[in-house]
Amino acid sequence: MRLFSYIVRHDSGFAPNPFQGYCTLAACKPKIRQEADIGDWVVGLSARGVRVVYAMKVDEKLDFAAYWHDHRFHCKRPSTATREQRRGDNIYEPLGNGQFRQLPSLHSKPPFGDEDPQSMSQDLSGKYVLVARDFVYFGADGPPVPAELEFLRVGRGHRCHFKPEELQELLEWVDGQRLGRLGTPAHYRQTKRCNRGEL
Repeated sequence: MRLFSYIVRHDSGFAPNPFQGYCTLAACKPKIRQEADIGDWVVGLSARGVRVVYAMKVDEKLDFAAYWHDHRFHCKRPSTATREQRRGDNIYEPLGNGQFRQLPSLHSKPPFGDEDPQSMSQDLSGKYVLVARDFVYFGADGPPVPAELEFLRVGRGHRCHFKPEELQELLEWVDGQRLGRLGTPAHYRQTKRCNRGEL
């Protein structure tokens, strides 16, 4: 069991996506999505590592085609039906021969949702989607990083080299939290990178 910690640069409800009963990481952070395995924990912190945005235990690791076809995650395909569905992260439709189409989403180009080759390249380079049933998502309402979890703080990129006792500290902290989506994303409006905020 490993632990990954990183800064959530844009907490829009897209990456991670904490809606419809699952927390999924299907875009951004390609190295974490490649390296993390079932049973590992991923923790996202706010800018400068001040607050905890979310923590998820990886229950499944799916490739993009499997994620697209899995009926459980059809509800995570983006649509304009609700504010949550506008943040859908199941945006890569397999076309065969390893090719994908990017649906209009938070990673598309404005104003009409054209494919964004840069975000496609980054997202698909991660190869996998991480899925969690056991998670706590605070979003904008995240608590300050407690003193016993100061080791989670990170600068650029991510950290994954933690001591066993540090992982145990995290597990004990999570045990004291109510699981599920407890808050709303910090950025429901347009952001510099996630530029299709209202579709």
